[in-house]
Amino acid sequence: MWKRLLLQLTPCMVFSLVLATTDLRLIAADLGSTKFIVTTDRGHDRGQCFGSLFEVTSDDGEIVIGAGFQNTYNTRFRADRHAIQFFVRPKTGASKMVVEELPRPSNNLTGAYLFQRDGQLYSTFGGLKIWNPDKQEWDKSPAVGGTDESMRLGTGTLTFGDSRVLWNGQTVLGPPERGSYQLFFYANGYLCFYHVNRNDQPYRFYKNDEDGFSRLYACPWTPAEEKVDLAKAITLRLPVVGETTFAWGQLKDQIVTGSNIGGFYVLKSGVWEMLLDPSLETSYQLYSTLGFYDRLLMGQYPTGRVFVYNGKTIADQPGWPPVPAGVSGSAREAQTTTIYGGNLFVGVWPWGEVWSYHPDHQRWSFVRRMFTHPQLSNKITHPYDLENRDDSPVNRWGQRVTSLVPHGADLFISTSAKAPYTWNPETHPFLLPDKWKSYGKVYRATIPGHLSTTTRWTNGPTTLEFTIAQSGLTIRQDGVVLATSPLSAPLAKKLSEAGVFRKIRWGDGIYGPHSGPSLTGRIETR
Repeated sequence: MWKRLLLQLTPCMVFSLVLATTDLRLIAADLGSTKFIVTTDRGHDRGQCFGSLFEVTSDDGEIVIGAGFQNTYNTRFRADRHAIQFFVRPKTGASKMVVEELPRPSNNLTGAYLFQRDGQLYSTFGGLKIWNPDKQEWDKSPAVGGTDESMRLGTGTLTFGDSRVLWNGQTVLGPPERGSYQLFFYANGYLCFYHVNRNDQPYRFYKNDEDGFSRLYACPWTPAEEKVDLAKAITLRLPVVGETTFAWGQLKDQIVTGSNIGGFYVLKSGVWEMLLDPSLETSYQLYSTLGFYDRLLMGQYPTGRVFVYNGKTIADQPGWPPVPAGVSGSAREAQTTTIYGGNLFVGVWPWGEVWSYHPDHQRWSFVRRMFTHPQLSNKITHPYDLENRDDSPVNRWGQRVTSLVPHGADLFISTSAKAPYTWNPETHPFLLPDKWKSYGKVYRATIPGHLSTTTRWTNGPTTLEFTIAQSGLTIRQDGVVLATSPLSAPLAKKLSEAGVFRKIRWGDGIYGPHSGPSLTGRIETR
């Protein structure tokens, strides 16, 4: 006999739970089949974060199961907001990562950057390429949306080009008369960007508009409007001429951006606020943002740590992640962040490190270094500092983890030098014959218990089903299978032994709070 528990949290958001058993024994002894069925109305797509759908923990804390939409921006790409993740996270064991090297997207570049859109994986530099899982190789692809960067908005596509924004191929914002529009970001119904006019001069404090300027813009806009009305824009003239950004972020109804000169700006209640002053003397740069429960995490340089923004203040998180033994603690950069398998992952320059943070035992683990050379040393700051000293004042051969992209059951990881240079064997003999090929590689890493896929947009409610069975994990939308992945034997055994799950949270979890008008959930076991 079914029992229904109805929890009304706010007048506009309702969560409900249908239980097959009164003790919430969700995983049968022989594993059987368990479905988490969620009906959600995501509202009008205004670039918001959709957040978590559910999270459930076994009474002994050994297994956590959850699903939600990731809120992530890494230099240079924003994660697909319509992509859903489903994970089974054991506290211990059953989660060994397997890493496989894939073909390089480019034969002559020393870097690769990846992004995912509409269920496809792309590589950018050296011509846009799309990953072909059947042939296990990269195919040439036409530009996504026709310009440099794009995002799905409802059933349409918003694309960002050179000082230009297009909606479904039609220009809604053209270039300015002076300077350029840079680093577009659409969130919470605002089209945001930097308007920069440096006049080809170095960074400097603002004097007057004729000398040069940088301004932040937040323009209210929806697809119902033919053009972006700059007269309605919320603007902020920035202290330093030339300020732009490496990363945008969202926390509930706030939009944040950290400038390349150390400024930190927040759009809150229709006003830009400056929480950190920029500096021409001290490095402070944010390279990634990620929604993590009720906070926003931001990868920082030069600490190489993840800072936290709680909606009011931004603060360092000592040891997030640690500095490995044997390397310098200087000039480190947390360039990439993601959630995969229900864990937080961070990629760190200059030694190409990948770290993971397990929310249950609240501990960082060193996953691996994505390069095998040179040997770690705390006598230098970056790899190849000595070999590079006559080539450039800035080390070109530090080692980046440029992308951490969950896709299907896997996590795709890419590497780069400081930039994706065209390889010249005559100029850097210390990387011959094949060491240079470590820059620009792509790896496929897999941990049991993760599945992600892009959802179809619906104007109104949609039903998502997340199934755990002996055959594996499955995600369905309105009855249509979107993705499946097998379940490893050790994880299946842990699930069968998990026992009672009573700690269920609908609309809450690692991806942050659910933001839509409504969400109802129920659980079915067989």
